[in-house]
Amino acid sequence: MEFRTCRRHWGAEFISDDVVRFRVWAEGQKDLTLRLTDTDIPMAAVGDGWFQIDVPGVRHGTTYQFVLQDGMAVPDPASRAQQADVNGPSVVIDPRRSLPAQREWQGRPWEETVIYELHIGTFTGEGTFRSAIDKLPYLAELGITQLEVMPVSQFGGARGWGYDGVLLYAPHSAYGTPDDFHAFIDAAHALGLSVVLDIVLNHFGPEGNYLPLLSPAFFHQDRMTPWGNGIAYEVEAVRQYIAEAPLFWLSEYHLDGLRFDAIDQIHDDAETHILPEIAQRIRDAFPDRHIHLTTEDSRNVIFLHPRDEHGQTPLFTAEWNDDFHNAAHVFATGESHAYYQDFAFEPEKKLARALAEGFVYQGEISLQTGKSRGVECREQPPQFFVDFIQNHDQVGNRAQGERLISLAGADKTRVLFAALLLSPHIPLLFMGEEYGETHPFLFFTDFHGDLAKAVREGRAKEFTGHAGHDETVPDPNDVNTFMRSKLDWNKADTEEGRAWLHVTRELIVLRQRFIVPLLKQRGTVEGNVLQTALGMVAVSWRFPSGTLSLALNIGKKPLALTDLPGKTIFSWPEAVENLPPNSIVVRFADGEAAL
Repeated sequence: MEFRTCRRHWGAEFISDDVVRFRVWAEGQKDLTLRLTDTDIPMAAVGDGWFQIDVPGVRHGTTYQFVLQDGMAVPDPASRAQQADVNGPSVVIDPRRSLPAQREWQGRPWEETVIYELHIGTFTGEGTFRSAIDKLPYLAELGITQLEVMPVSQFGGARGWGYDGVLLYAPHSAYGTPDDFHAFIDAAHALGLSVVLDIVLNHFGPEGNYLPLLSPAFFHQDRMTPWGNGIAYEVEAVRQYIAEAPLFWLSEYHLDGLRFDAIDQIHDDAETHILPEIAQRIRDAFPDRHIHLTTEDSRNVIFLHPRDEHGQTPLFTAEWNDDFHNAAHVFATGESHAYYQDFAFEPEKKLARALAEGFVYQGEISLQTGKSRGVECREQPPQFFVDFIQNHDQVGNRAQGERLISLAGADKTRVLFAALLLSPHIPLLFMGEEYGETHPFLFFTDFHGDLAKAVREGRAKEFTGHAGHDETVPDPNDVNTFMRSKLDWNKADTEEGRAWLHVTRELIVLRQRFIVPLLKQRGTVEGNVLQTALGMVAVSWRFPSGTLSLALNIGKKPLALTDLPGKTIFSWPEAVENLPPNSIVVRFADGEAAL
């Protein structure tokens, strides 16, 4: 495979072996200076707010900053790496030094996907790319096929979730260097694991964002998002910065895909919206690789995910299905505060619809907002939906960061876990879920001064009126909040942990044997709700070659087992004749037996 790096309009680029071009859009500055180590060099204004200079003799590892007209030194917004934190010097990186070790790796088909979402800082005790490598053989042996890494773009402070990134092209320095991230990805590929990165293109974090000083026109002054002024995507220089970031991560790091965070907050007034433009550019750049692009969008829409006559996805691949999580959570816990109120009435029917069709809300009125939400999605194939019973948001956005096993108990959680892995939707596991982790995953940051106070007070206010959140909300800036969120790997070696791991392996093996071949077929899939009762759900999916059926009961009373066609491929407990409390049965009937 020939190495290709993404052409970037912004940043520092080698244009020959020892000449680096430094280029930045600074329409708010009359003049700009490049500080290269200890030498200041005036940059040339080349029109439309751009400043540029070609400097010979620059080597990999050289530090630099841009000096504003008032003497303030700022990092390169398109920095490939930082010397230390987000406010200090950027580092010149020669991407030709880090060619992929697995150059022939082309990725894995989407239908095989079992996602494992992880946060680098809390996945291991050390919290680095290098230390995470040691856990990859364990995940490969478990049957995981794709790692979804929470955002790593440089953000303020040493610790955080990553959704407050401000240097979109630079791996967070506390996790390691670009070489370390390359090593992590190479190690994963060597084990047959795809690696997908979560990226944030809808806002910038509150610390280390110097774009308003360089170019005030980067942001709308009259359009706000939940995190501050909206980005002016229709401005050409801004569009280049945003649209080239996804291409950069895919090309330079040989990643297998991206998860696009909260795209409903990306408002673009250009004739062609930036999201389909990004997806099309990615498809054009990597026609021969399995590149998977997933979206998070609270609107429950499908227009960004068309399929061609061959069943391929010319734009985005799949959508995170929060409706499935919310329905399953209410079904298991009975919670009805905040957005859970939309799922509190007849939760069994809502979970059944989520399993059979995908979205629960397909145009119905949301009780929380009073507005219509969603579109009809029955024609979408099952693999369009990425389902989960836990993820970083749904755990970490609780005041105490409790996991589902702590809220609903191990028995109910195990039943829903089995349904997650044996439904035809694409399953996502949150790190530690595979061995029954009970450590919380809390919201944590590393801010100081007034910003730390604002975050701390805002976090506490956020949970006013939420059921079960009367305790003191942990201070996000307290280092102990971060440390409490680290995985307890010792639990995986306990009797309970080993039992969970045994079930996880068994379920993934069954998924690859029975579910994946169904998803690789072409043709219409018909999902149907067979029965619901208190604590009980039964659904089926009719594929061209047969019917997959699932029934579960987390209620307090045994229920008669719905007449599911075919042979049992999994049951918990084993040899279930009816549906006792906390049980699940999954069956498959081939085409003739299903009729």
